[in-house]
Amino acid sequence: MTVVPATRGDAPGVIELIGRVFAEYGWIWDPATEVPDLLRWTPHYEPPHGAFFVVRESGRVVGSVGVDRTDGDTAELHRLYLDPHLRGRGLGDALVTTILDWCRRHGVARLVLWSDTRFVHAHELYRRHGFQQTGERVLAEDINQSREYCFERAV
Repeated sequence: MTVVPATRGDAPGVIELIGRVFAEYGWIWDPATEVPDLLRWTPHYEPPHGAFFVVRESGRVVGSVGVDRTDGDTAELHRLYLDPHLRGRGLGDALVTTILDWCRRHGVARLVLWSDTRFVHAHELYRRHGFQQTGERVLAEDINQSREYCFERAV
């Protein structure tokens, strides 16, 4: 399995993947609330503003990651998810590396991300790739009562 560029046509498969992960954690899944960026796709993941990548297994989306610019020097990593049976096999590393490479090619100097505090293994992945935890927020109106950590690194 490899990381490949995604298109708007992959959005339903990515939404299904994220829904599976939410079910794994016992969270309420409402795509309109949780992933409005995937329902719109543009401008978030269209060049030159951003990009999106997926991993497929037998045609099914089993991994995902996106990036979009927040300003001239900064981009934000979004939607890094993997099906449970693929975790710990290097695909998370490949997804992060793909985004870092995209940032370098597009002149992005700083990459940030927000991650639910309950995604402990993802935080280990981010730290391995040089991200530092720099903040925390509570999503007051979130139906899953999410608390998130901010991570960032220079590209």
